[in-house]
Amino acid sequence: MENKVILISIDGMRADGVQQCGNPYLEELKKIGSYTFDAQTVFPSVTLPCHMSMFHSVPPSRHGITTNEYVPPVNPVKGLFEQIRKAKGKSTMYYGWEPLRDISRPLSLVSAEYVNAYSAEHTDGILTDRMLRYLGENKDVDFVFLYMVETDEKGGHDSGWMTDLYLDYINHAISNVKRVVEACGDRYTVIVTADHGGHDRAHGTDMPEDMTIPMFFIGKEFEAGKELHGVSLLDLAPTVADIMGVSPAEGWEGKSLLQK
Repeated sequence: MENKVILISIDGMRADGVQQCGNPYLEELKKIGSYTFDAQTVFPSVTLPCHMSMFHSVPPSRHGITTNEYVPPVNPVKGLFEQIRKAKGKSTMYYGWEPLRDISRPLSLVSAEYVNAYSAEHTDGILTDRMLRYLGENKDVDFVFLYMVETDEKGGHDSGWMTDLYLDYINHAISNVKRVVEACGDRYTVIVTADHGGHDRAHGTDMPEDMTIPMFFIGKEFEAGKELHGVSLLDLAPTVADIMGVSPAEGWEGKSLLQK
C-alpha cells in the first residue's frame, strides 16, 4: 500500500496528564501535526471495550464488550485489521496487555508480539525497540499497532492518576513516540491516542477525567499546528482506513477526520 500508518495507544493517558508530564517533545508534536486535548472515548471507559470500539468504530452497546473479558459478539462488525487484510495489506501488533489479542481476528496479522508489563521495567520501551527493529527489517508492513500499558497499570492503578509516578510513565511513553516518529515518520503517518483517562486509582465512569483523551496526528494528510475539536474514539478506524485507501466496514459509526 502506498500510504502506511502506525497507531499508538497509550493506556489511561489523560489529556491534562500529557500536558503536565514535562516532556518537551509534546510541543514538537503540536507543531508538526494536528492534535486535540478534548477527544471523547466510549462508555464504559474500560480498556478492552475502548479498544474494541477503537478498531471496530462502534460503541460497546453494539460490539457487546463491556468489561475486560472478551465475549464473541452476537452481531459482529468487521474491524480495522480485517478490512486491511481484505485489501491485501499487512498488519502487525505490539502490546503489553494480553487480553488485547482479541481485538484482531485469526489470520488478520502477519505478526504480533506480547511483553508482560510486569516482566521488566519500562516494557513500553522494550516493545518500541522490537517494533522499530522489525520495521527496519520488514519494509512491506502497511499498518502497525503499538500499545503501551505502563501508564495505566503501573502509573494509574498502582500509584494513582496525576501522581508523579503516573506523569513519569507518560513522559517515558512520549519519549517512545518521539523515537517512532523520528525513525518512521518519513514512511508512516503516525497517530497517537489514549483509550481512556482515569481518576484516583480507577476508571470506567462517565466522569470527564475518564472520558476525555488526547490525540495526535502526524503525517502529510494532517495540517501542522492545527487543534482539532469534536473528535471521537470511533473516528480512528475510519481515519486510518481513509489514509490507507481501505474501505470502511459496513456499520462503522465514526467518521474519517480527513472528511470532516
